[in-house]
Amino acid sequence: MVKVYVEKLKKLMEERNIFAYIIPSSDYHQSEYVGDFFKSRAFMSGFTGSAGVLVVTKDEAGLWTDGRYFIQAADELKDSGIKLFKMGEEGVPTVEQYLIDVVPENSTIGFDGKVISAKEGINWEYKLKSKNIRIEYTEDLIDSIWENRPEIANEKAFLLDVKYAGESFSSKLSRLRDSMKENKATTHILATLDDIAWLFNIRGGDVKHNPVVLSYAVITLDSVDLFVDENKLNDEIKSELNKENVQIKPYYEVYEFVKAIDEKEVVLLDPSKVNYAIYNNIPKSVSKVEKTNPTVMFKAIKNKVELENIRNSHIKDGVAVTKFMYWLKTNVGKIDITELSASDKIEAFRKEQEGFLDISFGTIAGYREHAAMMHYSATEESAYKLEPKDLLLVDSGGQYYDGTTDITRTFALGEISDELKLHFTTVARGMIKLSMAKFLYGCRGYNLDILARGPLWDLDLDYKCGTGHGIGFVLNVHEAPNGFRWKVVADRDDSCIIEEGMVTTNEPGVYVEGSHGIRIENELIARKSTKNEYGQYMEFEAVTLAPIDLDAIDPIIMENKEKEYLNNYHKVVYDKISPFLSEEEREWLKEYTRAI
Repeated sequence: MVKVYVEKLKKLMEERNIFAYIIPSSDYHQSEYVGDFFKSRAFMSGFTGSAGVLVVTKDEAGLWTDGRYFIQAADELKDSGIKLFKMGEEGVPTVEQYLIDVVPENSTIGFDGKVISAKEGINWEYKLKSKNIRIEYTEDLIDSIWENRPEIANEKAFLLDVKYAGESFSSKLSRLRDSMKENKATTHILATLDDIAWLFNIRGGDVKHNPVVLSYAVITLDSVDLFVDENKLNDEIKSELNKENVQIKPYYEVYEFVKAIDEKEVVLLDPSKVNYAIYNNIPKSVSKVEKTNPTVMFKAIKNKVELENIRNSHIKDGVAVTKFMYWLKTNVGKIDITELSASDKIEAFRKEQEGFLDISFGTIAGYREHAAMMHYSATEESAYKLEPKDLLLVDSGGQYYDGTTDITRTFALGEISDELKLHFTTVARGMIKLSMAKFLYGCRGYNLDILARGPLWDLDLDYKCGTGHGIGFVLNVHEAPNGFRWKVVADRDDSCIIEEGMVTTNEPGVYVEGSHGIRIENELIARKSTKNEYGQYMEFEAVTLAPIDLDAIDPIIMENKEKEYLNNYHKVVYDKISPFLSEEEREWLKEYTRAI
């Protein structure tokens, strides 16, 4: 069907005299993960990964995606007629460069302006100006092709109690207004769903596994307008919003509302987070301050209440993962287990935990070579049956009232080869080295990334993704602006200074196409350490609590400091997790957290 859809799109493009049409992965809010209504790129291409851009021209179609999805995309695009462009690879043009090269002078490119960021749209305007190329952004052409398109999400929202959030909406609003004043702005347009959820202390279910509510906010120094389907808001939320006289307006009304912004106003907005349609609806005479939303840094630095809640959520999550590991190790080869049933089982253990809301993303359970696809998603057709040999990678997480978790463990299901043991131990060493880091305040993730990659680089191995990402509090599992990556990537906001209270994942890996994948992931809380004449030193606290599979570890190739760290970590795991286990599970855990 993909070829049919592409041909239908080309026909619509021809009728409108559009040479190239761009279909990104985002929604109206530049979200990473989107509701079913917004999955136009997946519908048109057949590629189901979370990141990618489809470009259809008069002559061909191309799909751009990053290293996490190269294997998956190649498989899913087979026989579609769509060419795969591997982003970041040598000789592969960016979408921008491709458009500059192939779009003829005096022609038109098109896209739905609500799903393209202002930053992208403005950049294309600038880069294509010399060829006198026009941009048509007012129509969503996919809408007329996609029959039975899913409805836009309409889930109920709930108020996140201050005993979890640690700060009231009124306090957050006051801090935001102080930041607006510092930036000499009088109006702030907020379109990112996790920023809005954090600011208003509301959560919802409009994006699968991401507890956010489809909404926009316009904040001035003395008023707040929230654009949202009012039916989603209960009386408790409305009562809280009334404390600050928040005006609730229909979701789509924001596009007309911004047209009426007075020319005396100074608007603070982030062009990479506000869509092109909203940006263009702001009167040209209105001054703009184009900067990152202040809420991005506010929510990245977790307060003391959030951090205590996060620690608590990780005990519960660790109990679920440990129980799963026990079940897996004791049952593989005795009962039928597949990648899918393993995913269901770990979710079932999480559901048993107090305060569980949802999983934090679709579980990745990859056996053998499936684990080489970083974001593999098993289906009834693809799911392998597990056998008492080789490696199973499980990347999963939970949403609880007291925190969001993200953990990867790779399990040896029986005897494994020396190569697999070498790769597993090397990944563990990198994860441990980064966990042990002590560094001066002012370091960014790219200053520390080599600690995780170094042991792998020594073997001429690497992985085509970052080493870690920020994580939200009862919010998105991927959160800016903190992360670990060996170089700055322009379109990824993950290179900020590491601040006390930031939570970042630490997840190096090995991915050998056609053979195996290994990832070990803990979350780290940044905290202050020694302070002396050289400055403020920082360190990490590993907050994730679950065994790292000693069946796959070769202690001979580990440094003494690494073994000492692992032994201490496993002691903490046993002390924190064992009280919640059965006698049999406790005895088993004692063995799997033994000192090496």
